[in-house]
Amino acid sequence: MTTFETQRRPVPLADGGELDIALAFLAFARECVVKKTEGLTEEQLRRVLVPTGTNLLGLVRHLTAAEHYWFGHHLAGLAEYEDVDFGMAVPADVPAERVLADYRRACADSDAAIRAADGPDAPTATPVVGGEPRSLRWVLAHMTGETTRHAGHADILREQLDGTTGR
Repeated sequence: MTTFETQRRPVPLADGGELDIALAFLAFARECVVKKTEGLTEEQLRRVLVPTGTNLLGLVRHLTAAEHYWFGHHLAGLAEYEDVDFGMAVPADVPAERVLADYRRACADSDAAIRAADGPDAPTATPVVGGEPRSLRWVLAHMTGETTRHAGHADILREQLDGTTGR
């Protein structure tokens, strides 16, 4: 298997305010996940390559739920996202394009909630870990960590599928 580093992108160079930096790195992590799906067939996106059953499309579905839960429910207080399904199983009748479009829409909605908040110190609308509100800063750090962790999983899965590497 030949290794191609065709997906390498430079890290963000944003160095302005705290919120701009946080959003730049979150956007970078999101882009890393999505780009791992580019150019693959529906079958490849659903192919399970590890014993846990994880696949690329399932990672995107899981991250969509996380965006809704952390930014929609906790930050913005939207009750509709209180009980999201974090599972990675994507029903066979749900096309990959819809899963990816849902993720892009969830990210855009999250960004709007972030921008609507009163800065990084803004408390979450609903309690988080330990039953206490946390700051937007905390939620951004948590979601950036969650997204980058799954971007790493996606990178390994993509390399197993066709040898493509790069962040």
